[in-house]
Amino acid sequence: MKLQEICELLQADVLVDYDSDAEAFTACGSDLISDILRFIKVETVLLTGLTTLQMIKAAQLLDVKAIIFVRGKRPAKEVEEIAKKNDLPVLCTKLPLFEACGCLSRHGLKGCSEYAVQEDEHVAE
Repeated sequence: MKLQEICELLQADVLVDYDSDAEAFTACGSDLISDILRFIKVETVLLTGLTTLQMIKAAQLLDVKAIIFVRGKRPAKEVEEIAKKNDLPVLCTKLPLFEACGCLSRHGLKGCSEYAVQEDEHVAE
């Protein structure tokens, strides 16, 4: 899915611009850096409420396509500047994490789960 489409679907503001041809193939939503480090895949957009410099560094390390801050959160100018310096697109949506991920999933963007669950399978509790 093109970042432009993601931006439109989430009604996101662009804080750090992106290449018009940029595309993501999966999405990962989490507020835990440990989960992000464990589950993120290549060509991923990262949705999070964490607006820290550490999140930018983790995104760079994992080579994500873009960070999307949820719940209307905006990073400090310093964080934005470092993202811009490193060509890391940053978007901001007012949607909560669950709704933003759900919206992208409904429109065909796959998640980063380690195990795919078929629609007719039940997950053991």
